[in-house]
Parts: sequence; C-alpha cells; structure tokens
Amino acid sequence: MDVVIWSRIQFAMTAAYHWLFVPLTLGLALVMAVMETLYVVKKDKFWKKTAQFWMKLFAVNFAVGIATGIILEFEFGTNWSNYSWFVGDMFGAPLAIEGILAFFMEATFFAVMFFGWSKVGKKFHLASTWLTGIGATASAYWILVANGWMQNPVGTTFSADTVRSEMASASAFWEVISNPVAVSKFCHSVTSGWVTGGIFVVGVSAWYLLKGRHLEFARKSMLVGSLVGLIGSGAVMLSGDSSGVHAAEFQPMKLAAAEGLRDGGNGAAFTVVPGIKIPKMLSLLATHSFNGYVPGINDILNGYTDNDGNAVPSVADKMARGRQALDALAAYRNLRESDPEAAAAAKAVLDENVQYMGYGHLEKPEDVVPPVGIVFWAFRFMIGLGMLIALVLLLSVIAVWKDKLGKWKWLLWAAIICIPLVYLTGQCGWIVAEVGRQPWTIQGLLPVNVAISSLSAGAVQTTFFVFLAVFALFLAIEIRIMLGAICKGPAVEPKNE
Repeated sequence: MDVVIWSRIQFAMTAAYHWLFVPLTLGLALVMAVMETLYVVKKDKFWKKTAQFWMKLFAVNFAVGIATGIILEFEFGTNWSNYSWFVGDMFGAPLAIEGILAFFMEATFFAVMFFGWSKVGKKFHLASTWLTGIGATASAYWILVANGWMQNPVGTTFSADTVRSEMASASAFWEVISNPVAVSKFCHSVTSGWVTGGIFVVGVSAWYLLKGRHLEFARKSMLVGSLVGLIGSGAVMLSGDSSGVHAAEFQPMKLAAAEGLRDGGNGAAFTVVPGIKIPKMLSLLATHSFNGYVPGINDILNGYTDNDGNAVPSVADKMARGRQALDALAAYRNLRESDPEAAAAAKAVLDENVQYMGYGHLEKPEDVVPPVGIVFWAFRFMIGLGMLIALVLLLSVIAVWKDKLGKWKWLLWAAIICIPLVYLTGQCGWIVAEVGRQPWTIQGLLPVNVAISSLSAGAVQTTFFVFLAVFALFLAIEIRIMLGAICKGPAVEPKNE
C-alpha cells in the first residue's frame, strides 16, 4: 500500500479511537448535570452522591478523549500538509476558536466541577457542571464546522496567488459557521452523544440491578439515563433527516452509495436490505417529496438534471474543466510578473472553471465512486442498531415507571449489550460520512491523493503502529479504571435493599 492509503488508515484509526470518548463525554455531561440539578432543587444528598459517581467516570473519559484529540489535530500537519496549506485560512479559524474559547471553558469549569464540591456554593457548582457540558458541546460545534466545510465548502474563494481557499470577509465567516451541513452534523453528533451517555448509564445501572446492589441508585439512574437517551434518540432521527436532505443536495454520490443506487429516478425506493424495498421512500427522505428525483451512481457519472431543472455535467466534463483550471492556474503563476495581460486571460479561464478544479486531479470518472459496499452496510447497521437502542431506552423508561425491572431481566441484559452496540452505531455513522465522500478531502476541490504530505509509506507505517499501541493502552487503562469504579459502586447510603 502506498503513502496515501497508509495515511488514510492512520487518520481513520485515530479518528475512530477519538470518537470512542467524545460521545460519552457529551452524554454523561448532560446526565450528571440533570442529576446535580435534582440535588440542588430537591436538596436531597442522594442526588449529589449519584452525580458524583457518574462524574468520576466522566473525568476518566474526558481526560483520555483530550489526549486522542490532540494527536488527531497534529496529523493534519504531519500527514496532510498540502491539505493544511490549502485550507489554512478557513480551517484554522474554527479550530482556534475551539481551542481558545470552548476547550478552555470546559477545562476551567471541569476543575471547579470535579474539585470544588466543598469549595464553592451549590449554585455555582451546578453552573460549573452545566458549563462543562456546554463547553464540551461548543468544542464539538467548532470542530464540526470545520468538518462540515470539508463536506460542503462554502464562504471561501480560491486565491490563485496563494493557492489557498480563503475567507474574504466577516460575512464569509458567518456563511462558514452557519453552513447547513455543519449545523445538521453538529445536531446529529451531539444528540447521538446523548444516546451514548444515556445507554451507558442504563447499562451500568442494569448491571447493579442484576447483581442486587445499589438498587435505589440503579433505578433512579436508569430513569434519568433512559429519558436523556430517549430524547437524544428522537433528536437523532430529526437531525438524521436533515442530514439526508443535505447529502442529496450537496453530496449526491454519498447518498447513492449509501443506497447502492446505480440508476436513479423519480419516486426512488429505499432499500432496507437487498431484495426488500419501500416504494418511494428514498425520494421522500432525500427530497421530502414522494416523486422527487434522486440520481444514482450512473446518473452522476453521466450527467443529469436535478429537481430544480439545472443540468449537472458528467464527471468527464468536470474533469476536462478541472484540467483547464489547473492549466490556467499554472499559466497565471508563471506569467503574472512577466506578462500581466496573458496572466489576466489565464486568470479569467481559472475563475470560470475553478469550481471543478479538484476533478482535474482525477485519473478516470469512476474515481468519484466511493466503496459502495462499505457505505451501504454501514448505513444499515447505523439505522438498525440505532432503532434497537431507542427501543431498549423506551422499554427502560416503561420498566422503571411501572416497576417491572425485577420481572424484565431480559431487558437488563439487553441494556448491557447495548453499551458496545451504541459505540458501533457511532462508528458506522462516521464511516458513512467519511468513506461516503471519498475520494475527496474537500468535496469537489481537493482529492486525498493531492492533500498528502511528502512522506514515505514506511514512515507512516511506523507512526501508525506506534499510535495504535498508545491508543490501545489508553483504552485499556480507561476500561480498567472505569470497571474498577463501577465494581466499587457509588458512595450512596443503601435504602430498603
């Protein structure tokens, strides 16, 4: 495998490990904030001890998540330096805001939250707990603004002088941070974190119930966790709907790959699994119309007319215009000092074709087709497991409310099994999002083979296995510490057990 493949594998591994910790941080932050709010409102120390227990697990997960996130950001410069140069003006702004504002906010209030129980007042401590979660959520927003721009590059213009994508004004920055793809991705990711945190709390509580330990703590924790997770599940479905509409509008090839749709049309059916289809459902999901047009892979390759009546060129035409743009860019940079008039003519050709410049780096039209099988099945696992987890959360609410936990032991086992499944669901979601947009680092502008650093495959292989070992160690340490804390249990006085 060449350096491009190894760099992609390394980044995928780093991102996948990082995402093991982020959703639990987002979800547990909300759960423990709700529990501490109950403590302050009800003046019941039971809720204080309950919040403190989940806070211990949050702290471990939070620390490991930071470590993996730092390595992830460094990889942009080490493995993807051409990408970093191309997007530096745009990409640096949200990441800087994330680091300076959101991260320092959550880190500061985390210290007060974790160490300040006996040092600050109840209300200030409660505010610190909420602000820790808000800071973590804000961090996710700015990072997903950057990722959303990669999926739908808006608000920037290409500079032939610097060979970079640049923001020209404050209004352009607003366009970047209000990018509809980024907003829907943020909502989908954060609410999926609520589901993760909710099912984690439910699963751990189920284990206590099966063991006959900390029964009141487990029942009440399960109720809070299941409600948070169930609300998150509903929000995930709503944000997932908007993500599908945006994929149809801005990344139709991703949607076609997720559906395994070779030939599109009006009133397209949704494939549940091969051989089972729901008539017109894909058109409804993609266009909010039963008769909306959804292009398939072949339509995108050969050109089609979209739902607004606009003719979309074939990939071959885009490649031809992209090569014109690249040739014009080279001519402009060679002539801008020696022959300004010829340089201006080359610049005009570049401006006319710049939106297709990324296609000029492709070797053949079929290069725009992502690995269909991977995207197709990851999409179905994401939906199927997500629905299963939502059902378990709903049944958990009912079981607690109607005092059925002692009789529904199968539900307790299902809740425990759902802990690893919720992580698998999140990973499948990111596989759809990232593998589905291949071959692009930036949609339509920069393919991965051009974004790479000048490294040898051997150098990337070495760091890959080093990072793999480090991340495996981090994960093993976290699991051991968290299991130890769970086995020890909360410092809650037993009542009626």
